Amino acid sequence: MRKIRKFTFEELVMENKRQLLNDEKAMEKIEQKLEERILEKAE
Repeated sequence: MRKIRKFTFEELVMENKRQLLNDEKAMEKIEQKLEERILEKAE
């Protein structure tokens, strides 16, 4: 059995961010949600 390495919260966030930046569909989805929120607040 190998030892499971504990990640700090910062490391997890950075890893997640890196994966998202490599995932075009996820990025498009996030951008769309952000645009919708901005437009809702503008009204």
